[in-house]
Amino acid sequence: MTEDWTDPSCPVARTLDLVGDRWSLLVVRDAMDGARSFTDFQQRTGIARNILTDRLRRLVDRGVLDRRTAPSGRRQVYVLTPAGRDLFTVVVALRQWGERHAFAAGEAHSVLVDEHGVPLPPLQARGSDGTLAGVDTTSVRKVPPPVS
Repeated sequence: MTEDWTDPSCPVARTLDLVGDRWSLLVVRDAMDGARSFTDFQQRTGIARNILTDRLRRLVDRGVLDRRTAPSGRRQVYVLTPAGRDLFTVVVALRQWGERHAFAAGEAHSVLVDEHGVPLPPLQARGSDGTLAGVDTTSVRKVPPPVS
């Protein structure tokens, strides 16, 4: 895969370059919620067919989704790859941020629950010693390229 990276050394920028547009993340979200077919994704998101076709192709090309032939043999279905499944925590973090900041107090919204029907606790970043980590307790360091 050849990319024109926004910021070649930043993992956040590279991730956004790969999956950071609105429609891509909504497709990933819906794949996590059980969408498999083109029609599933289109009905759940309301996305235009041409945009959905492009996003599905990109997500397959970038290793986030895998395209397979349905058991019926009549259509293609999309499933999350291990890399796509790794985006679960990212989607949960976005969801929880949205629950806190994108709704007015008391405004109805969906809730992600575990297998017992209980909402997930808030995600929290932790340092190597288990304490809460935040913008005041972390820093970014450049890692030198491996010596060959």
